[in-house]
Amino acid sequence: MSTPPRTPADLLRSALDQESGRPLVTFYDDATGERVELSVATFANWTAKTANLLQDELATEPGDRLALLLPAHWQTAVWLLACSSAGVVADMQGDPAGASLVVAGPESLEAARACGGERVALSLLPLGARFPERPEGFVDYAAEVPGQGDQFMPYVPVGPGDPFCVPPGGAPGGPAGRPAALTGGEAVDRALADAESLGLGPGSRVLSRRPYDSWDGLSAGLLAPLAVGGSVVLCRNSQHLDAAALGKRGEDERVTHTID
Repeated sequence: MSTPPRTPADLLRSALDQESGRPLVTFYDDATGERVELSVATFANWTAKTANLLQDELATEPGDRLALLLPAHWQTAVWLLACSSAGVVADMQGDPAGASLVVAGPESLEAARACGGERVALSLLPLGARFPERPEGFVDYAAEVPGQGDQFMPYVPVGPGDPFCVPPGGAPGGPAGRPAALTGGEAVDRALADAESLGLGPGSRVLSRRPYDSWDGLSAGLLAPLAVGGSVVLCRNSQHLDAAALGKRGEDERVTHTID
């Protein structure tokens, strides 16, 4: 009898065991025309490589806080699951000055310089390309992650009671001046509850236009579909799509639920 998934990383492992070839995250950027589709297996491989980068190259330890200054993007989703795998706390849009390390996109590089620890930069260019010129003071994620191992094993086991992420704005009950983190178990429970309220189940395909600027965005755009064996079509910069274009995308992608 298998153990029910109790952390976001467990959810991904469960999906990998059940149907590794199915789509998990399909990403559109309507400002660039980019479309990327990642199967469960491909997404899990990116996650393992990123977790190895965190643990081995960046020398993180469980409980370290990582300021994740990225928009709704397939690579952001990878970083969230890599943090869960390694026991690093993903502080979404958190203060870099108070973080052990920072991961930033091109629009957040200046803010990220406030971090005194390791700084990782993502170009967010199509196909996960490198920066044309590496930003000074940063590790270029696209240059470092390909050489990491395809399998990940944490040095210290990560359990459901360990902190996983700080949603934008924090979670209820945090100490004064420091946003609270959701544990991995709390995040899974909330994702399952969200999936039930949205009517999601195995095979559901969710088109989410929500940014990753709230728990609702993180849940609809990744965690709730993942929790129940569904998949997500994550749309960035889609605010100018008219109803016809959005409807056509939904048909092409076999979307079952659309969340604005």
